Amino acid sequence: MEIPCIIVEDEPLALERTMNYVQKLPFLHLKASFDNAVDALVFLQSNQIDLIFLDINLGELSGIRLLETSHISSQVIITTAYPDYAIKGFDLSVTDYLLKPFPFERFVQAVEKVRNNLEKTEALPDKKFIFVKTEYRLEKVMLDEILYIEGMRDYRCIYTLSKRIMTLQTFGDLQREIPGHLICRVHKSYMVAIDKIESIEKEVIKIGDKYVPISETYKKGFWKVIGGDR
Repeated sequence: MEIPCIIVEDEPLALERTMNYVQKLPFLHLKASFDNAVDALVFLQSNQIDLIFLDINLGELSGIRLLETSHISSQVIITTAYPDYAIKGFDLSVTDYLLKPFPFERFVQAVEKVRNNLEKTEALPDKKFIFVKTEYRLEKVMLDEILYIEGMRDYRCIYTLSKRIMTLQTFGDLQREIPGHLICRVHKSYMVAIDKIESIEKEVIKIGDKYVPISETYKKGFWKVIGGDR
């Protein structure tokens, strides 16, 4: 599997190190590098990229802000000298978070996560169910029975037609397991089943008796999935 990637990094030495690491892995295909998030975003709008190595401090538009305001379908590995944004990064479903200066072995570990995720994604369109870790077992959950998924502190609660399932799996984990055209992230605390939506009014989704907000971060991606134009 060839993985097309880009690097978004404004520190010359850090850029050189990441480029050297990329060149050591033959399945990584570096398409371009950028020293700012704006140019990277323009490139992403017309190019299919599977992986982004993304710095956080990029001047006018930070890496975190890029993820918050744009619908990025690529896998993202954050590369930064600051640990402060790790929780925020994983909340935005990044694949991994590398603290500079990171060794090649840690870089490979992160890239292997990406490769595993991409291999799983290839089989997603026809996927009918997932297995969810709950308590001391793996529970089978049919995708067509899910209504919505809600974040509750450390847990995610999966509401189905017949039951609730609590899991410690993150939203990022679930997004990598579930096809986005079936169940879509709409808020930092919610994913919703597209076919279970009854109505949408003033950026609020109604599913049964539940009202789910659509946040600015995920709004563009959601409207793209349902075919709306916002």
